[in-house]
Amino acid sequence: MSSPPSSTGPIRRIAHLDMDAFYASVELLRYPQLKGLPVVIGGGRRSVDEAIRNLPEGGALADIPIEAFPRLKDYAGRGVITTATYPARQFGIGSAMGLMKAAKLCPQALILPVDFDEYRRFSRAFKQVILEIAPLMEDRGVDEVYIDFTDVPGGQRDGGRSLARLIQKSILDATGLTCSIGVAPNKLIAKMASEFNKPNGISVVHEGDLESHIWPLPCRKVNGIGPKADEKLKRFGIETVGQLAARDRDWLIQNFGKATGAWMHEVSWGRDDRPVVTESEPVSMSRETTFDRDLHAVRDRAELGAIFTHLCEKLAEDLQRKGYVGKTIGIKLRYDDFKIATRDQTIDHFTADGKTIRQVGGQCLKRVPLERPLRLLGVRVGALAKAGSPEALAPPGAVRSTTEPAATTASLF
Repeated sequence: MSSPPSSTGPIRRIAHLDMDAFYASVELLRYPQLKGLPVVIGGGRRSVDEAIRNLPEGGALADIPIEAFPRLKDYAGRGVITTATYPARQFGIGSAMGLMKAAKLCPQALILPVDFDEYRRFSRAFKQVILEIAPLMEDRGVDEVYIDFTDVPGGQRDGGRSLARLIQKSILDATGLTCSIGVAPNKLIAKMASEFNKPNGISVVHEGDLESHIWPLPCRKVNGIGPKADEKLKRFGIETVGQLAARDRDWLIQNFGKATGAWMHEVSWGRDDRPVVTESEPVSMSRETTFDRDLHAVRDRAELGAIFTHLCEKLAEDLQRKGYVGKTIGIKLRYDDFKIATRDQTIDHFTADGKTIRQVGGQCLKRVPLERPLRLLGVRVGALAKAGSPEALAPPGAVRSTTEPAATTASLF
């Protein structure tokens, strides 16, 4: 795996903590009567009154009878699943699956809309618990983190299992939620290990466990090897991490490129020296929406224009609230055949202004075909800098476009 530690220093122990079916688990705290049942979360956002409007006077959410919850078989729309309880997953249901498709697999499953405010509240709560025990934590999203156990009291005991058990119990006591933790010499192996014993499991991988624990795994288990790379590897007869490790580094570079090939060689041997980063700056911010029905640039011009303007305004608010400005403005479209088109343009100054984002985004729209109906529309601002920083206040440079050549059709909204 990684280079061995010095004889005088502690062994490097990195943990990856992943909350178990996070959104669904938060919902089961609110609706304990649904425990053990197939439940999916998705399809739209919940407003406060939706969850309580059918409550009898003086009643609690836990008192709502199970038959009062909507069933997946009755869902009609374009939404996708955000997460699902483990009983639902046994039917082959998973995140990002269309709800209509999931209804065919498990029509009796219950469906709840998402409540991002509540999920963020629980996210902050479990991360605060971790920080009080192990201060070197890297936030990787609403439901997962990396933690450096190396110098934390108890972080070396039993390979880190004792500290992992303490964190698990502390999170459960504070929030009522379970998590799974993998502890290993580096982030690469720790993330893989956190999947070994889900839910509510702890897996410890030591320096000498590469051949027995990691090499038998499919290549797709390596974070960073996606479906296309995995398919190409299989065409060469490479299906497991061990088979990947058996290939010569130069052969991998020849067939997958200098950077990717060298990276594949390193990860197949469990090498990863990335530190746990306690603070990081976002690369970009975006806003997007999936329509309830397909919209066409001609027939639905006014509606699309209003949606696009709203997205740009909300994105500008996000940037201003978080104190960022950006120079690269881009758009994203998903057509009715699920194909995606993106375009972006880099302007000569930093901005967080909604009108500017709308104007430049509109220019990007002129470079994409708009004959087909649209399922999704999004806008993004990248090349971010902190508002007021020297970089953001530097004199404007030349405008640089990072788009593909303009399409022949003009933007209509």
